[in-house]
Amino acid sequence: MYPKSFNDSNGDGIGDLKGITEKLDYLQSLGIELIWICPVYCSPFIDQGYDVSDYYHIDPVFGCNEDMYELIHESKKRGIYIVMDLVVNHCSDQHIWFQNAMKDPYGKYGKYFYIREEVNGNAPCNWRSYFGENAWSKLPGHDNLYYLHLFAKQQPDINWENPEVREELYKMIQWWFDKGISGFRIDAAAFIKKTMPFEILPADREDGFCTYEIPPTCNDGLHEYLQEMKKRTFEANDAFTVGEVVSFEEEDLEKYISDDGCMSSIFDFSLYMIGKQGEDFDGFYSHKQPTANEFRDALLRSSRLSFNVGFLSNFIENHDLPRAASHFIPEKDISEISKKMLAGLNLMQYGLPFLYQGQEIGMENLSFSSADEIVDIGSHMEYTLALEKGLCEEEALKKIQEYSRDNTRSPMQWDKTENAGFTKAAPWMRINPNYMKINVAEQEAREDSLLNFYKKLILLRKNPEYKETLVYGKETSFLEKEDNFVGFFRKDKNKKILVMANFQRKGKFFQLPEGEKKVLINNYSEPVNLETNVIQMRGYQLLILDIK
Repeated sequence: MYPKSFNDSNGDGIGDLKGITEKLDYLQSLGIELIWICPVYCSPFIDQGYDVSDYYHIDPVFGCNEDMYELIHESKKRGIYIVMDLVVNHCSDQHIWFQNAMKDPYGKYGKYFYIREEVNGNAPCNWRSYFGENAWSKLPGHDNLYYLHLFAKQQPDINWENPEVREELYKMIQWWFDKGISGFRIDAAAFIKKTMPFEILPADREDGFCTYEIPPTCNDGLHEYLQEMKKRTFEANDAFTVGEVVSFEEEDLEKYISDDGCMSSIFDFSLYMIGKQGEDFDGFYSHKQPTANEFRDALLRSSRLSFNVGFLSNFIENHDLPRAASHFIPEKDISEISKKMLAGLNLMQYGLPFLYQGQEIGMENLSFSSADEIVDIGSHMEYTLALEKGLCEEEALKKIQEYSRDNTRSPMQWDKTENAGFTKAAPWMRINPNYMKINVAEQEAREDSLLNFYKKLILLRKNPEYKETLVYGKETSFLEKEDNFVGFFRKDKNKKILVMANFQRKGKFFQLPEGEKKVLINNYSEPVNLETNVIQMRGYQLLILDIK
């Protein structure tokens, strides 16, 4: 959940914690059991809350600490647990720690950050931040000193090498557990351990900088820190933890998510790495839309990798990525049918399924008429990079429109009233004009809607007859070499479920396996003929079959 855009309870144009509490009955009706809330701590919002200035207090934009305690209490009454975002790779330059570090960089708080002296009049090394700028900025008031920030310059990286700062972080984590939260999503989890000492890397662009990647040599130190955090905080509180780990070595997966791993789960980014590999993986301008075959291969690869280890957390949308339908489905084929197909693949795959707000009603990407409409700091950087790479303004804007974080941060579309029912004031961010046809109220009232389809899928996962198979059953491929098709079994000693998706516009015939079959889910209203083992699937049809 991205609270700034979920529901505004006080009419200031910005979503808040009371707005979430107001919608708990809706969330309960959907069938979810846990809410991960993006940062609501005090922040200057340079990076929309991922620049924390005070870990102990809720930013007034979202309400107050008492509003969070009420949300935790009301959620638990409904069997829903709250997971907060834990942003501890970096903080805000407005945090008291960094303010003190600027006053005395060689003192206690200077050691809370990576502050280094210049080298031959330059920054300590040539790392580029993930927002496209030099990852080192001069420490204000000290011309010969630099501080490291792998993200925006207003987000100084916290020095995890310092045991004193780790103790401060563990104290804060326990404080929130004492308030009743059930766990954390760990932001930028793989970045807390840096390659030491800092060194110059081969430049990967004309600017002479290199985007810093976490090399395998960091893994030992990284997992030592994560294990320490687990033992000091998560373990004693029986917490659920899920890490943002975009890439990792396959042999290291056990260190993350096995019984002895440092977290309950990590997010599986494999679907969003499609189209970004190779020499041109250096900006939105070079990304390509995933194909159906690539989608299938990534999905099956993840289940094979994780089955004997633990649960990866599956997603097709989050606050940092485009809307799933706009990303995975060709524009001319986007419909409730194709959105239902994606929903079924997301929820039936082996792993822990996460939904993002608005995914359940099929919200779509925004359209931009000019770069002035872009809110996201990273998207502005990507737009500039695309222009530098030779794209014209129209081409650059189109690329940003495809991948911008603004796409999933536009306000939730509740109904057809002004501002989509999100707020009675001017919204903090543009609302997608398609809210007149895509909104919760319309879909709640329509039996065959995408929203009600998500509810059916979630009920199927919870159904006592199928729960063990759909949660714990092994995933094996079906017709793996078939073009534009995703098929897999979920099976254990008691049940065998077949998931089939015709990932294309045109219909096609398929040979079914032997055995008595029952349709559990079909994204078309017309019944399916299972009298023979040859079946014709329509475009983007999803079938979930119980096979005896």
